[in-house]
Amino acid sequence: MNIVRTGFYTTLATAARLLAGLVVIKLVAWFAGPVGVGKLGQFMSLMSLLAVLAGGGISAGIVKYVAEYRHDTQKLSRLLAAALWYALCASCVMGGVTLLFSRQIALWLLGDPGYASLIRVLAVAQLGIALVNYILAVINGFMDVRRLAFIQVLGSALSIVLVVGLSRWLHLYGALLALVTGQVLCLAIGLPAWRRSPYFQPSMLRMHFDREMTRRLAAFSVMTLSSALLPPLINIAVRDHLAVRFGWEQVGYWQAVSKVSDAYLLFLTTAINIYYLPKLASTHERASLLLELRNAYRYLLPAVVALAAVVYVMRGWVTRLLFSADFASANALYGPQLMGDVVKIASFILSYVMLAKAMTRLFVISEFVFAASYLALVYVFTAHFGLVGAMYAFTINYLLYLAFNVLVVRRYLGGM
Repeated sequence: MNIVRTGFYTTLATAARLLAGLVVIKLVAWFAGPVGVGKLGQFMSLMSLLAVLAGGGISAGIVKYVAEYRHDTQKLSRLLAAALWYALCASCVMGGVTLLFSRQIALWLLGDPGYASLIRVLAVAQLGIALVNYILAVINGFMDVRRLAFIQVLGSALSIVLVVGLSRWLHLYGALLALVTGQVLCLAIGLPAWRRSPYFQPSMLRMHFDREMTRRLAAFSVMTLSSALLPPLINIAVRDHLAVRFGWEQVGYWQAVSKVSDAYLLFLTTAINIYYLPKLASTHERASLLLELRNAYRYLLPAVVALAAVVYVMRGWVTRLLFSADFASANALYGPQLMGDVVKIASFILSYVMLAKAMTRLFVISEFVFAASYLALVYVFTAHFGLVGAMYAFTINYLLYLAFNVLVVRRYLGGM
């Protein structure tokens, strides 16, 4: 399956996920205004953080090694048994820790200990979320894009029903609760769909500790955890800084533009993750690797430029549609954010070479360095330019990250 067909299926899945996300944002904007949207961002960062920790951060490793071992039954069986053991142990540990500190987390992130019960629900849900992530990673490793899209579309539809129903009853609390329960209920769709696949074997649901496979997955765990944990943590720190300096209403404007950015980029980042990770992992020739990277830039870079231009031209309408007239001040923030989005996709394409080729040390160091530089740039630019300085910091940081990835990929290709 090539990137065009992959792009078609991922577009369907992403559109469904995007619609579900926009319904949540719209309802929160109605019920709680800019302040509620800011707090929604905090809770979603926590969900992203725990979703990765719950599965031990090995989804990318499962995708890579399933793509490599899918014709080797013995190695594949060992890998998946070790992966399921790893993921479920990690989810139990993280769920327990979150349960223990639920009140403190609610107070820190949402400023209200009344949300502790919601954090407890999220803690208990980690086991189900870990199993869903495991199933999706196996399907992705086999490059079964149609089945993956089917699960995500139905899961998003179920999420929309939950969000509308619970938010009408419990308002902001209900919308946040629906985000959690929707992820767990996706298991009711994903497991039957996977069991009907031609490559499913009952042994794929067995757990077993395997030292060698666990060591290989652990390397990916370190890379994935660094790339998945740092952005939510840094974004939490950025929101806290902006809230102290400008107030939570201004944070809501920043969050609104960031969410619009995340929404339309989801089409592209999903395609990169679903197609390029298994493809690059199974590509070992220099010419083939170069061809894949060129095709990525040929199709994805024009797409992100076009989408960013459309969003910029229609930013006023987009803001009113997705949020409300109260968010009009956010329109001034789109320009630098959208320029940063283009650079972000350009750098992501190259960064997947580090992930696919298991360059663990270099990948982890780069994640920490550029996370720290982004936070530092936010402090510097907001001091000089106000709220829009956070968008300047985003763009400049990704320019530096792009330059770094160009050097890494050139060096890797030169050594092949």
